[in-house]
Amino acid sequence: MPSAFNLTEIQEKEIDAIIRAGYYSNKSEVVRDALRNLFANSPSLRISAAVEIYRSGEFTLSKCAEIAGMTTIVFKEILKDRGIKIRTITEDRRSIKKGVEVLRRKRKSS
Repeated sequence: MPSAFNLTEIQEKEIDAIIRAGYYSNKSEVVRDALRNLFANSPSLRISAAVEIYRSGEFTLSKCAEIAGMTTIVFKEILKDRGIKIRTITEDRRSIKKGVEVLRRKRKSS
């Protein structure tokens, strides 16, 4: 999923310099590594990201717990503490069916 973001001139030059120096092949690698390090060094950010991904319905409870780096039991407690309703399997299945219907419609219109 391509993303666009703004960097300062110095940040752009730093990125270009470490690519020229051979540390990375391209800007995408730099950004992926920077994000890996950000989340590794800030567990609360990783947990918050996982909670928001779960809240939006993009991933299942178990996948979001994995993203957060914890068991589903602990992740459920975090959701409960934040007042987020835990979706049932039926709700997840409904969501999956809805997504499949959207994809089928897109395929037919192509």
